[in-house]
Amino acid sequence: MSEFKLLRNLPVAYMILGLAGGLAGCTTNIAKMESVQATGGTPFTQALTEEYRAFVADEKAERDWHAADYFAVKGLAAAGGQVVLPEEVPQAGDHTQPLTDARARLIAALDGGCQDSNGNAVPCRDANPAAAAKAQVAFDCYQHEAQEDFWYENLTDDHVKPCRDKFEAALAELGPKTMAAAPNTYIVLFDFDKSNINKAGQAVIEQVLADAKKMGTVHVTDTGHTDRAGTEEYNMALSLRRADSVRDALIKGGIPADVITVAGRGESEPAVPTADGVREQANRRVELILQ
Repeated sequence: MSEFKLLRNLPVAYMILGLAGGLAGCTTNIAKMESVQATGGTPFTQALTEEYRAFVADEKAERDWHAADYFAVKGLAAAGGQVVLPEEVPQAGDHTQPLTDARARLIAALDGGCQDSNGNAVPCRDANPAAAAKAQVAFDCYQHEAQEDFWYENLTDDHVKPCRDKFEAALAELGPKTMAAAPNTYIVLFDFDKSNINKAGQAVIEQVLADAKKMGTVHVTDTGHTDRAGTEEYNMALSLRRADSVRDALIKGGIPADVITVAGRGESEPAVPTADGVREQANRRVELILQ
């Protein structure tokens, strides 16, 4: 197998001339990943370290050095306490939309898909770190195999299916796990440069409506955000359109308009800090708070 995220941007001559040095660098990262111990961080980053360690070992066994190296770098970052994110979705033919939906469901779970003791949404990273880490690395495996399938124009699904099935099983394992009480906060994610609510976002809206009904009288804070691709002016307007879309969905679901406060933050408050111009799915969001 090959890690096309790394390969496709390298000139062929450079790849040929630098093969020996590149493999030496890969071997160094892979060797570090085999023995690294997670220091500090959180239970989630520690669990993520172990999941990436196993994934790297699998890629090494298949002699996919570039993929093993790439995911070793992610595993080493997790071992250092960093919350590395699931892979972005590349152009992968028929796999692109299923991968996009899968990543949106995963991010929604990681950021708020579990429950506290009061039934409020909380991050599964905190509530169920082992299952959350398993789901993230299984998604990375799914993304990697799907992209490979696209580039090689494979006609079978045999090597994609195991990773996809493992991802779905891990996501189901997350479930409504509980932890200490947290604010009634929900995250609705959006596709790039879009303000319409997708399937995963609608599921979050339905949860908000159900929780609001249980709580009785509520006030809803509805704040739109964008990633850092595009100008500040455009992103401010886009964040407001996203917030308005969510507001409309809440009103349609029965929440009175006069209890919803709408705001837009544009690209000024990213959930995941990035350089200017970077697309990041976790930042394309509306944050909802029920009070």
